[in-house]
Amino acid sequence: MSSALAGIRVLDLTNVLAGPFCAYQLALLGAEVIKIEVPDGGDLARQLGADPALNARHMGASFLAQNAGKKSVTLNLKKAQGKDVLKRLVESADVLVENFRPGVMARLGLAYDDLIAVNPRLVYCAISGFGQEGPMRGAPAYDQIIQGLSGMMSVTGTPDSAPLRSGYPVADTLAGMTAAFAISSALVRRHGSGEGAFIDVSMLDAALTAMGWAVSNYLIAGVEPRPHGNDNFTAAPSGAFRAKDGLINIAANKQEQFEALVAALDRPELATDPRFAQRENRKKHRGALTVELEASLKNRSCAEWQSVFNKIGVPAGCVLTVPQALALPQVAHRELLKTFDDVPGVERTITVARSGFKLSGGDPDVADPPPELGRDTDSVLRAAGYSAEEVAALREAGIV
Repeated sequence: MSSALAGIRVLDLTNVLAGPFCAYQLALLGAEVIKIEVPDGGDLARQLGADPALNARHMGASFLAQNAGKKSVTLNLKKAQGKDVLKRLVESADVLVENFRPGVMARLGLAYDDLIAVNPRLVYCAISGFGQEGPMRGAPAYDQIIQGLSGMMSVTGTPDSAPLRSGYPVADTLAGMTAAFAISSALVRRHGSGEGAFIDVSMLDAALTAMGWAVSNYLIAGVEPRPHGNDNFTAAPSGAFRAKDGLINIAANKQEQFEALVAALDRPELATDPRFAQRENRKKHRGALTVELEASLKNRSCAEWQSVFNKIGVPAGCVLTVPQALALPQVAHRELLKTFDDVPGVERTITVARSGFKLSGGDPDVADPPPELGRDTDSVLRAAGYSAEEVAALREAGIV
């Protein structure tokens, strides 16, 4: 298990996806993550997911996916005593992450300035749809809203089907990863300077910066991006092609790869065809080239062609379903998935994804399954100096 962030205490005040995903990445790297949840229901993600029975138990699949390794403390931040408890916890914290709308924490008296008065070394990360400043700062935002406003949807799909949303919450995930990176960077800086930090993560900003060539081709070359479906607009043949039993992605972006590809298909004449001989001509005649390639690809399965092409240095891969991808031997070899047996509140085995990298000295991992709501309230508060009687009084008053 990775100890890269061992000794770092994180207060996770976030809900649903971007914030919880961020804090989960920190937990995977060894940080102690204390999830602060409202007493009545907790994180909304506890009620979200494809299994209604789990949702009813407040252990929804959406919650389970990014909250393993965390502790759960229930706390009513609308009450003065609840705010006092949070400030007590901030005293020993290194990081606080929240994804309320801008201004909410200030109205609660828990803004960055309020909390650094308690702990000047605190790294405070605020994740929101549009950031803490600007004309849209107060607008509500979900993943799909950001996908649309960022232009992501405008370049997704074919010319006939676009605009389309991505099949998964890419804007939320990008914002969470951006926040985890920013927090780690601030902690490194603090190690040298002793100073805490205020981090302002905008989902819209994170989405735009991740769009790569779609943005740079417009900013630098003046070419407005448009949807290309499964085709890679920078090269041909580069996209998804129909084989005997489904689609296969082929990316013969280099001249030598194209020549190797057509030789493997037993179509060497395509390499000298004036329409296809050179890169720019192939792009101009992409449709005709696809027809020629698929006439040969239909004779064998995707898996067979994938093996053939990869052996000769032509990048290729079958277009898989999510279950097929998760069942890949490569995924098993990398130990990407983590399984917990007989999880409390779930009463069955669950499997979640870990982090997308390995680390010498200990790979990202967590030891504990996602927590039931409020599981760690007593132990965390007792460790913060509250007596058993004080914790009982807080519970009686509806603070925890």
